[in-house]
Amino acid sequence: STQSTWGGQAAGGHNVIAGIFDYIKTVHPDSTMVGFRDGPHGIFSSIFVEVDSKMMNAYRNTGGFDMLGSGRHKIESEEHFQASMKVCTELALDGLVVIGGDDSNTNAAVLGEYFKAHGCATCVCGCPKTIDGDLKNEHIPISFGFDSACRTYAEQVGGVMRDALSSQKYYHFVRLMGRSASHIALEVALQTRPNECLIGEEVSTAKQSLAQITAHLADVVVARAKSGREYGVVLLPEGLIEFIPEIGTLIEEINEVLATGTEASEDSLTNALSPHSREVFQLLPKGIRRQLLLDRDPHGNVQVAKIETEQLLASTVEAELQRRGNYRFISQFHAFGYEGRSGMPSCFDSAYCYALGLTAAALIAARYAGLMACVGNLLAPPAQWTCGGVPIPAMMAMERRKGKWKPVITKALVKLDGAPFKVFSQRRAAWAAADFFRCPGPIQFAAPNGVLQEAPI
Repeated sequence: STQSTWGGQAAGGHNVIAGIFDYIKTVHPDSTMVGFRDGPHGIFSSIFVEVDSKMMNAYRNTGGFDMLGSGRHKIESEEHFQASMKVCTELALDGLVVIGGDDSNTNAAVLGEYFKAHGCATCVCGCPKTIDGDLKNEHIPISFGFDSACRTYAEQVGGVMRDALSSQKYYHFVRLMGRSASHIALEVALQTRPNECLIGEEVSTAKQSLAQITAHLADVVVARAKSGREYGVVLLPEGLIEFIPEIGTLIEEINEVLATGTEASEDSLTNALSPHSREVFQLLPKGIRRQLLLDRDPHGNVQVAKIETEQLLASTVEAELQRRGNYRFISQFHAFGYEGRSGMPSCFDSAYCYALGLTAAALIAARYAGLMACVGNLLAPPAQWTCGGVPIPAMMAMERRKGKWKPVITKALVKLDGAPFKVFSQRRAAWAAADFFRCPGPIQFAAPNGVLQEAPI
């Protein structure tokens, strides 16, 4: 058996490996497990290490992916497919477990199909990993790492809130991870109760323009100032800028233009944009324009983590407040990102990941391929969890990547008619007007009556 970690880090990944290791050792004590280093690159380049008990025990219940490393390479070319199959065949691997998010598991399904079509005996299965929380559906209740990341961010946001209450003179804009979905921002908001939290899916559905978002935030600042509160905390997901209609359209055009090989300069881009997008682009602050032209990510998309959306909003709010009158508004900025990816896993993620590893190994032992391990009934004690596998292709749809249509696993966005958002929307007005801040503190690993079994809200 073997496993490989693909994409960004997420707390609990080592316990997935531990679950696989313990399962195969239970099947037969002489079973061997190897780990490919640094993601897909390790597979087609045959860079691996044999995992023994000493190595495994040193990493149980720890954060990060430093046991094997991770990588964002892709197995896409025929050369890579052939090389990967050759390596797996020479090692006589019964199975390959891909620990990754939607793109990684999409690649796992394609690789598994290639192996099957060419008579390779290695079964490929996946495990759902992403702190963004957007890899879930009726079969996958949650991706691992989400709970740990949100609790880490909630602790940090709680510290910011204490500072806001202490100084009572700053508006703190906090940008959290979450490119395509706002699950992290929503979960952290429910944990900490900020004065405002912008949800990308709500902005998109309501087609809220930058001017409308600015006016709303200015309304909050004015109302709080009238009650003597010239401070506050605002949360937003890093992908918010793509949800704002006019900027989202602009970014789509930029991605398409750059995919054709157009030079990533303001002059070249301006000439290639449609008149409306050109106008939007020229109205943006120079710093934001520059950030929109930075190198694309491996999927050909703008790197939203490098766009300082919080500063864009603060500048537009400040201008709006100056237009309305003399209001005191001093902003501070925070971007919480990698801090949440590799911390110590929560008790929930530790147990959940171990169960995912056991399940993935069991699927391979039963000679299943092209499945993603899934564990359900998570609100019950772990002994009552249900385990199985779901076909990865059943979760796919076509998506535009680097100017071409590609099959990828559909991202799960925040449901505006779902219970979490409904609870938030019922309370947001009260949170905006007064201070209901909640500072949860660090992740707790034990309670007076034993190990905590808290699950995400």
